[in-house]
Amino acid sequence: MTFDAVLSSPLQRAVCTAEIAGYVHPRLTPLLREVDYGDYEGITSKEIRARNPDWQLYRDGCPGGETPEQIYTRATEFIRLCETIDGRVLAFGHGHILRAVAVAWVRLHITAAAGFQLDVATLNRLHDDPDHGRLIGMWNAP
Repeated sequence: MTFDAVLSSPLQRAVCTAEIAGYVHPRLTPLLREVDYGDYEGITSKEIRARNPDWQLYRDGCPGGETPEQIYTRATEFIRLCETIDGRVLAFGHGHILRAVAVAWVRLHITAAAGFQLDVATLNRLHDDPDHGRLIGMWNAP
């Protein structure tokens, strides 16, 4: 994929973040693209809640966009992809899908992702411990 194609892709910000961090040739996967907000694309969560006060992404999904089940499936597929790679995986992605990856990693229901704060440009570490299984070793660290 050329840089021009990346700039117009849904992975644009993730690629730019990877480059800033020193990873100039990241492997791209659409599994880490932004959540498809459908009819809510381009408006803030605050604006969505003005229309629908009880709305929650991981419970309700987005009209015309992804359902919570589709988001969770994508997160699970990303985990399966990582399992095919020998060694560590460093992933750059968007907050909503990364929160879904975290809950899928520890096999929680997708609605649990609403309880995971994830700030911009933070570090998270998911790992598989031989004695304890899948763990979240670090979350939302500066």
